[in-house]
Amino acid sequence: MEFLRHLVVLVHLVGFAVIFGAWVVEAVSRRRQATSLMNWGLLIAGVAGLILAAPWPAGIELNYAKIGVKLVILLAIGAVIGIARARQRKTDATPPALFWAIGVLTFANAAIAVLW
Repeated sequence: MEFLRHLVVLVHLVGFAVIFGAWVVEAVSRRRQATSLMNWGLLIAGVAGLILAAPWPAGIELNYAKIGVKLVILLAIGAVIGIARARQRKTDATPPALFWAIGVLTFANAAIAVLW
């Protein structure tokens, strides 16, 4: 059962890697746009995070403060990506503050997952 939990943690981190990787590609290519790949990474990280928030195996102690902080940041990432994509449809450009917020929030959430 412990192996399965570690596997879900890996999938959770891969979700953040997908978001951050797509963000880095856009930053390096100087397009600076939110992509649908970022949405997929958000979905992967979110679903895996919800699975990890369940108390399994029996007797495991969950850090509810960490779960709450990561959930709030994940929702903020989703909101920023959604707003950025909506503005892209209207003006064909993402405001720089929104673009950089995606990268910073994603990095922060992954860092919390690993370091806290």
